[in-house]
Amino acid sequence: MTRTVVVSSPARLSLRHRQLVVARADGSSPTVPLEDLALLLVEEPQATYTHALLAALMEAKAALVVCGADHMPAGVLLPYQANALAGERQRAQLGCPRPLAKRLWQAIVAAKLRRQADLLRRAAGSDLGLAAMARRVRSGDPENLEAQGAQRYWPALFGSGFRRDRTGEGANRLLNYGYAVLRAATARAVVAAGLLPALGLFHANRGDAFALASDLMEPYRPFVDGVVWDLAQAGRAEGALDREVKAHLLGVLNLAVGIEGKAMPLGLALGRSAASLAASFGARRVLLRLPENAEGLPAADGGDDGGSDGDATPPEAAPAP
Repeated sequence: MTRTVVVSSPARLSLRHRQLVVARADGSSPTVPLEDLALLLVEEPQATYTHALLAALMEAKAALVVCGADHMPAGVLLPYQANALAGERQRAQLGCPRPLAKRLWQAIVAAKLRRQADLLRRAAGSDLGLAAMARRVRSGDPENLEAQGAQRYWPALFGSGFRRDRTGEGANRLLNYGYAVLRAATARAVVAAGLLPALGLFHANRGDAFALASDLMEPYRPFVDGVVWDLAQAGRAEGALDREVKAHLLGVLNLAVGIEGKAMPLGLALGRSAASLAASFGARRVLLRLPENAEGLPAADGGDDGGSDGDATPPEAAPAP
């Protein structure tokens, strides 16, 4: 299940023979098998759903992302019970000792800094010391090297005047969209691993229902950054967030990334990371598996090493193969 489907025009979404049916106003009705579907993103306000489809999506362990009036992801619907070992794994998660949580966060921050360093070497010709920072991260990141790295990272990637702003325009708007999709996919992976998404390692905002997803997605953010950097290099960061740009951002889930000594789509790698986090809770030691090399990040010539399988980013619901 690695396919992402986007609905961006008026349509009635229903279920037939275990397939998503998208009945459009022009009379066409493309279908997608539910077993192929990882993420259904609906940005069209006039889309309607049947209850049978929503229930079947949850049974198939797919995630439904709903966009608001601004066409940005506003919420996600996830399966209630996606793993037969959920009870056992959640008890282990709830009993996680604080020192283990801090070591897990250390591993996450170090991996994020290493991937940011990889991207900077390709985009700016130098990692500006981020790889060295990654080696200095201690349990719990008490020096907040994650934030120190960000102070060097963003201006080097998008220009000296760039400031990361969750309400900003231009590249910030693209980053916000890409991160929202990544967070939804990470939340799906966390739930599929039988973990409680609201119980984070580091993020503890009482209003964050997906704090664990916010933690686990951190080493994957640079892959979104790489896609946005590519778009900025092509002069697409300042324009409208149109269907083509969104397709590129959604394509991050299909980038081939390096994990556990092999390359796999980022959406699948998230599942490996979530499963290894569950194993860490159960074994009471760090068994975390995270992206381990630069594969999937753009090359200096504006290409990318990982590429996409070309199946996950149609501007609207794609016909079944």
